[in-house]
Amino acid sequence: MAPLASRLFLVVLALVRAFSAAAKPHYTGVLSFGDSLADTGNELARTGGGLASVPPYGETFFGHPTGRASDGRVVLDFIVEALGMPSPKPYFAGKTAADFRRGVNFAYGGSTALGPEFFLSRGLRSFVPVSLANQTAWFKNVVQLAGSEQEQRKLTATLLVMMGEMGINDYLVAITGKLSDGEIRTFVPHIVRAIRDVVTDVIGAGAKTVVVRGMIPLGCQPQMLALFEGTGAAYSRATGCLTRLNDLARLHNRALMRMVLDLRRAHRGTAILYADQYDPVAAIVLSPRKYGLGDRPLAACCGGSGTYNFDSNYATFCGVAGATTCTNPSKYVSWDGIHMTDAANRHVAGAVLRSTMLRQTPPTADLASS
Repeated sequence: MAPLASRLFLVVLALVRAFSAAAKPHYTGVLSFGDSLADTGNELARTGGGLASVPPYGETFFGHPTGRASDGRVVLDFIVEALGMPSPKPYFAGKTAADFRRGVNFAYGGSTALGPEFFLSRGLRSFVPVSLANQTAWFKNVVQLAGSEQEQRKLTATLLVMMGEMGINDYLVAITGKLSDGEIRTFVPHIVRAIRDVVTDVIGAGAKTVVVRGMIPLGCQPQMLALFEGTGAAYSRATGCLTRLNDLARLHNRALMRMVLDLRRAHRGTAILYADQYDPVAAIVLSPRKYGLGDRPLAACCGGSGTYNFDSNYATFCGVAGATTCTNPSKYVSWDGIHMTDAANRHVAGAVLRSTMLRQTPPTADLASS
């Protein structure tokens, strides 16, 4: 019998396709913003390298590295498949209007929501010089390729906008910078405001449906667990995840949901949807066998050693000499300690589709504004 997560995704896929067959197709593609959890090849196309440019990345589904930080597909891949749309072209893999007419992915590995000046003002430094401000500028470059303002709005209106789970790298910069919990929490309104600015910009450019994806449980990531191992940190008795970081993720998501409600009231002609990703990941960590996974939901499939198979010094990070890979990634939640496996991403994508009721005809403005 197929694992529960796979069966659920197939059911959702069939339902979405049934809706699509019964209605005139609306979305011609996707506009995607985000970080490495949504990057489908931008870092690779821009630099010729990057985290996910070497084996064993991509081995499960593609058979080779594609720039996706997983053994296979990311959540975005499953969503566009379910909606019968093509995979959006990574921004740095295209040049002309024709390249981007069926969708564009601006998500970039390591990207923060906030710009480098925010971190410098606090004595910190971001991991890569890419933020949502950069992704917004790339979006405006693509829209201008469509021609007249009327053509630009026409193009944007036919594309589903997916805002990825931004903020993870911002919080990681603060955490590794040894900021206190109180100081880190002050980042939340700034990050949410940066996300709001992008959503407002795409709506202003004509977008009719925007999905804002919430943050995953930060305290369940092997990277974070290894970083705080032996420090006396508090853990959930049910899951073994770090309480303080999961509390931060929930705080972030509550602020994000309030932002979505505010935007719905301000833009009643646009469907603005919140997609919960925290609970789906928490569920498979709590009961992995229920979803067809193995009994090590807090360990990385590909990595170094130790309790969480993650080297906090990154000496044996996935893809480098000395790193090892599990024999069956489909039994793991985490691929490399930071990013999820193809199997876990499939489960999360199914949850996103169910919670937003995404299909090829968009929700009505009344529903979106409720």
